Amino acid sequence: MQCFIFLLTSVFVIGSNLEQDKSTVDNIVRRSLSSVSSDSNSSQSGDNTGNGDNTGEDCYASVDEICPASTPCKDLDADCLQCAFNTKCEYGSQELLDVTCRPRPDVNCTGSHEVQRHYTCRYCYQLEPWQYTCNTSTSCSLNKPRNYYPALPFYTAVCKIYGEHYCLGRRCFYKQQPCNWSRGYKWSTALILSITLGGFGVDRFYLGLWREGIGKLFSFGGLGVWTIVDVILIAVGYIGPSDGSLYI
Repeated sequence: MQCFIFLLTSVFVIGSNLEQDKSTVDNIVRRSLSSVSSDSNSSQSGDNTGNGDNTGEDCYASVDEICPASTPCKDLDADCLQCAFNTKCEYGSQELLDVTCRPRPDVNCTGSHEVQRHYTCRYCYQLEPWQYTCNTSTSCSLNKPRNYYPALPFYTAVCKIYGEHYCLGRRCFYKQQPCNWSRGYKWSTALILSITLGGFGVDRFYLGLWREGIGKLFSFGGLGVWTIVDVILIAVGYIGPSDGSLYI
């Protein structure tokens, strides 16, 4: 009788997985293709003179917030200036080049409107990670959760160059970043629950995998087999939180 209940529960869980996975795969693929297309178009439309669009809801609220009025022009950072970069320079060279910059048309500053700056011949997206900041994501997945299949270990972040660094092209760009977020699930807690109460599905319930938890509960941990397998999978990190986040 117990074997019959275990088999029936397993069929129910697998059937639910297949039905939901089929409906979500197309959506994930469609979003991925749309993201790639958007990134490609954004890269191709960059302005080689360094006067690309640095505004917008992804980067700034408005120019007034990043370029205070009546600031000396010589104190403005790259976000407030338009620079006549030499796009025929030797790309990748570490040599510092001189460039003449002027305030953006919508920036009100005092003093001489011509300022000298230094830059290396690289596009903004080629700069070192410490020279820009990117937004984080809590929707990308690492552990193939049920509501987001297949898992995406990377997400498309919006990155912005810090104001003190000068570079060619757009100062705001897209970049693939690894998922590295967590919601407080502990690997040690999941492993202890799997060893002690895994036969009742408590480990799966803790990780948000309630369907499997119900299956383990009514099958008494798959007569012990499922419990042993889950202990191993949690120990090696194969099974993680249902939302795709990392353990802490």
